[in-house]
Amino acid sequence: MTVRPSVVPSVRRETLWSPDGELDPRLLDFTVGDDRYWDSHLIRFDVLGSLGHVEGLRASGLLTAPEHRKLREGLRSALRAVERGRLVIGPEHEDAHSAVEQWLTRRLGRTGERLHTGRSRNDQIACDLRLFLKDRLIALGYGALEVSAELLRFAERHRTALWPGYTHTRRAMPSSAGLWAAAFAEGLLDSLEALPALWAQVDRSPLGSAAGYGVPLPLDREAAATALGFAGLDHNVATVQNGRGKLEAAALFWCVQAGHEISRLASDVILFSAEEYGWLVLPPGLATGSSIMPQKRNPDLLELARARAAALEGDLAAVLALRARLPSGYHRDFQLLKEPLIRGLGRALELFGMVSLVVPRLQVDRARGLAALDGGTLATDQVMARVERGEPFRRAYRAVAAALRRGEPVPVPPPARILARRGSTGGLGRLELGRAWRRWNAAERWCERERDRFTRAMARLAGGRGRA
Repeated sequence: MTVRPSVVPSVRRETLWSPDGELDPRLLDFTVGDDRYWDSHLIRFDVLGSLGHVEGLRASGLLTAPEHRKLREGLRSALRAVERGRLVIGPEHEDAHSAVEQWLTRRLGRTGERLHTGRSRNDQIACDLRLFLKDRLIALGYGALEVSAELLRFAERHRTALWPGYTHTRRAMPSSAGLWAAAFAEGLLDSLEALPALWAQVDRSPLGSAAGYGVPLPLDREAAATALGFAGLDHNVATVQNGRGKLEAAALFWCVQAGHEISRLASDVILFSAEEYGWLVLPPGLATGSSIMPQKRNPDLLELARARAAALEGDLAAVLALRARLPSGYHRDFQLLKEPLIRGLGRALELFGMVSLVVPRLQVDRARGLAALDGGTLATDQVMARVERGEPFRRAYRAVAAALRRGEPVPVPPPARILARRGSTGGLGRLELGRAWRRWNAAERWCERERDRFTRAMARLAGGRGRA
């Protein structure tokens, strides 16, 4: 059986919560599962979260100045060790928390044992996940910006390249490469404009809530939140554990919505680049071959992009199922939220990366697209031309329908005429891409502002280096 490297038997029975060593090893192996693997994505944020926690303890008067200094420097050394691959989660550790605490205690002794003062692993992992989410949401925002920018540039290059638009998967009315690409760009801009609301939910510190009921210590929760760059607190301490899975689901839902744009885009490119259509051309460097059919050029990249977007819905479903129907408070069920969250955010980032590779290299066959307008796609133009001459719409509609039944051909006017007749806002002849670019610029400014705020906070905790 193939397993992740982390799914190996524990080599010690002693844990942070059961130091007597009397645990049945099978219990420990089952409860740890593959948590070490998923926590390896979080260990950097566990150290950073601990640095913020230490600032809160000092502000609360729960650490002396020498203790604070030793813990801060020890944790900064731990962060460097994580970045260099020297502090890792091994079979002797239960999770990221135990790996970091044991690493620190071996070096600082009794002072290291003060790190967990006023904190539970429950608010500790909630903090780790929020820092991880902020890091990933910024990356996802930039990924969506890159794809939408490539789509807008594509629309600018091909705004006059006509091809059929479809309803019910049947030819309907004229469309264009510009209209098509700009629509997907604006769909992603909708997702980008929803990101600040999601960010506001994530941008609240859970530290000080402990296991869900606070602690009988005078914790300065605001000091820890400020040190970590959070905009505020989850005020009610019981909210933190009741909300486990809620932020994960919200982040994955955002990814699913953006993924739907990518999936539909991929399906269109697959279809429109097929030999039967041919008005999009997928370059050879982005197509795969067949092991038996030498002529094949397959859109595997786009098919797998579509499949990954579908798999994102599975990640979201897993989170929703895990958190549903639980009573209030903490439950070990929450441990399994990490896998679909981390995996799903990774999938979304891959999607953005691949599509931003494809779009600028897509080519358009204008002649094939224009030729496909024949055969009724311009029938509605004939109806509207009669309307403009004063004929009632329904009478004009019936007259054109009767002509089609008689087999009369529908004339195809020059492309410039087709575009000129569609001058309403947002139509083929009036895309006004500058409006979309203004939305794009506003989204980019938001991403830059929040990225810089987050990066500065992490750099301060890490000791003033450029990148935490």
